[in-house]
Amino acid sequence: MKRWTLIVVALLLVAVPFALAACGEEEDAAADASPSPAAPTADIVDTAVAAGDFTTLAAAIEAAGLTETLKGDGPFTVFAPTDAAFEALPAGTLDELLAEPSGDLTDILLYHVVPGEALMQADLEAGGKFGTALEDESLVTYTGSDGKVYVNDIEIVQFDIEATNGVIHVIDAVLLP
Repeated sequence: MKRWTLIVVALLLVAVPFALAACGEEEDAAADASPSPAAPTADIVDTAVAAGDFTTLAAAIEAAGLTETLKGDGPFTVFAPTDAAFEALPAGTLDELLAEPSGDLTDILLYHVVPGEALMQADLEAGGKFGTALEDESLVTYTGSDGKVYVNDIEIVQFDIEATNGVIHVIDAVLLP
């Protein structure tokens, strides 16, 4: 009986430190792991609508008949003007554009979209020329001497709002082709 007691004690002396070390490693690994951001669950259009500051943009996209396109597979990079950006247009401009949405409004909206790429903040900071959905038109991004990132001289005020079919970057003015 004494022999069995010694064997059990010896096994416990060997096994317990390993078990405790393993538990500590799991806790350390869990503490070191940063939570990954949740995968996006909505497309470009629904993400913009849910954000709440793009009601004018969403209405313009609908009026121009581009909703289904921007709900498509993508990927798309969208430079999204806020409601305040649309309000800053000269008086009557938005009403004129919405009155004939298949003309200039569609062109302006397509100029805000880079199809085939989901450009993230680092891509834009590095600078480059990117073709838009408006035929033969490009946008230029760069980092200014003030450290801010611009697209065609318009500041990008928020980056990397991810959607299932691309990414949205918020701008504080409307881009004009």
